[in-house]
Amino acid sequence: MEDVIPLPEPRGVRKRGRVESSEPGPESSEPGPEEQKRRGNVRSVSGLREDDPSVRLLEQLLFGTEDELRGRILEEDEDEAERLSVEDEDVESEEDEAHLQHRPTREAAWVDEDDELEEEVDMKHRYRKDLMRGDAESVMTKHKLQQRMREQFQKSMGGAPLWAESSRKKKTNAEDEDDDDDEEDDLLRRTGNFVASPERLSSGILRMKKCLPANSARPSEDKLTTVQFHPSAQVVMTAGLDQSVSLFQVDGKTNPKIQSIHLERFPVHRAQFSVDGETVIATGLRNKMFYLYDMMEGRVTPVHTVRGLNENRVKEFSVCPDGGALLLTGTRGYLHLLTLKTKEVVCSMKINGDVSGVAFSHDGSKVFVNSEEGEVYVWDVRSSRCVNKFTDDGCVKGTSIAASRNGQYLACGSQSGVVNIYSQEACLNSANPKPLKAVMNLLTSVTSLTFNPTSEILAMASRAEDEAVRLVHLSSLSIFSNFPVSKRNIVHRAGCLDFSPHSGFFSLANNKGHAPLFRLLHYKDF
Repeated sequence: MEDVIPLPEPRGVRKRGRVESSEPGPESSEPGPEEQKRRGNVRSVSGLREDDPSVRLLEQLLFGTEDELRGRILEEDEDEAERLSVEDEDVESEEDEAHLQHRPTREAAWVDEDDELEEEVDMKHRYRKDLMRGDAESVMTKHKLQQRMREQFQKSMGGAPLWAESSRKKKTNAEDEDDDDDEEDDLLRRTGNFVASPERLSSGILRMKKCLPANSARPSEDKLTTVQFHPSAQVVMTAGLDQSVSLFQVDGKTNPKIQSIHLERFPVHRAQFSVDGETVIATGLRNKMFYLYDMMEGRVTPVHTVRGLNENRVKEFSVCPDGGALLLTGTRGYLHLLTLKTKEVVCSMKINGDVSGVAFSHDGSKVFVNSEEGEVYVWDVRSSRCVNKFTDDGCVKGTSIAASRNGQYLACGSQSGVVNIYSQEACLNSANPKPLKAVMNLLTSVTSLTFNPTSEILAMASRAEDEAVRLVHLSSLSIFSNFPVSKRNIVHRAGCLDFSPHSGFFSLANNKGHAPLFRLLHYKDF
């Protein structure tokens, strides 16, 4: 027992193996079974406590040193505490969501049973018949009737006022711009430099959208001779050989009819708005009588005789920019200035040959007169004197003339289909001005010339051939290649051309009784 490490004796055990006993008895010299078992355990423990390097190495591989083992135990305790806190938060959030979902909703304080009824209105009543769009709408719900009346009011006012327009989503590409009709600018919803000039019209391709004809609500039964946009309202006028003058609301979608008047036995050769837009002047084919239609009062006044007018027939005329007079085209080269107030001629002008076209300058002080002999006369309206005269370059017979509103361009059309574009300044001051460009894209007589209000586009047409219409980009003096559409008869034979006040729309009158309408997408306003 020399190698055994002594352990403290347990209670109740005496030294030298003597065991205290409550029962008296003789002392035993040999150890009992329990003492032998205890001594065996002591030997086993003493063996484990030996300084064995292999055992110590195994402990380090499994548990590391004592400091490392203590650190790992602390880290595991922190991770376990953090995991338990996250689980507690998730459980709390799920309980909050469940509480919100099961929270009782508030009921309305007042419920009107009549609000839930879909009241129907009889549309056959005489005050509501105009709002019907077919026999299927003989009965309409109250909500739909209110919506229809709101639309009718907006159309009569020329569209919704700016303060009532709802916010629109901006289009980001050309396809989105085509779907809408779109896409109107609102000053308070745009950002950018408002002082800078607007983007210039580019050449090559003119972005446009074909709409329903302007007179689709009432097509003409005969050839149309006139189409013109109202100077201030969103309205277009058509007139023709079917002896009628019609007004339509322009929205690009349905273009509903506003009013139509019939002039008995009076095929209309030309009709035009007055400068203020309150009167329509219409001339016929057969005599010198013409009509004045007062749109504000709804009164049609025939003018049978004009004091000082010695003409058997009056067909062509132009409205003076000052608004108080008409310039009538007579025979044998005469032009007559007629006042609308007194219905009398105040002065007459004469050129050599017959008049083929008349165009006023932008301020109305000058008038350009094209003769069939290919000469252009410049008259001063106030003094009734010819201030300049020149020959249209290369022209054999003149057919039409037009002046741009910005005072920059003058266009002269000829029977050969050539259109010469001049500078107005050169035409006023030079006896032999040279054209800026000779446009030769038409092969027949040029019968119509019109500049758009921004003086960026010149429209020219010939009524001698189908689809004989071209649009000229004035900055580059080049033709827009995408109008008219090739291999499709859309325009037919055009007799009159016009642009809306801000160039948003372009229309023409053709021999089929229709007024094809196009939306020019570069321009945002009507």
